[in-house]
Amino acid sequence: MYSVLFPEKLGNKISGSSNTEGVREVQCTLQPLREVWMEIGLEKLENHEGVVANTLLNSGATRLFMDIQFAKRKEFKLERLKTPLLVQNVDGTVNVGGAIMHQVECNMFFKGHVERVRMDICNLGKTEVILGMP
Repeated sequence: MYSVLFPEKLGNKISGSSNTEGVREVQCTLQPLREVWMEIGLEKLENHEGVVANTLLNSGATRLFMDIQFAKRKEFKLERLKTPLLVQNVDGTVNVGGAIMHQVECNMFFKGHVERVRMDICNLGKTEVILGMP
């Protein structure tokens, strides 16, 4: 997030003064950030079967997510949540898939690192897995 000060909005504090000490002109171009994709390994706990998932690393996401169609296609064991979780997309709209009703627990592998994780199951469209920053 950036804060931009516009000199013309500062009034007499700068415009009428020749004292520019401490004032810098900043120019920046806002462009979409590059998406970071990686392949991770997922291991089903019940049968130790390994699955490769194309994964989006997303620092704006607050949890770990797996697409419902991917989970069903790869036959992950879905665990029903006691209380559904409401989902909002990054633009503030409600996810078309509705509330999160299930989770998957699995082992996640990436470059020698292994971690037991719980992923929320929801509609991610063409994305198989999203790794957020919980």
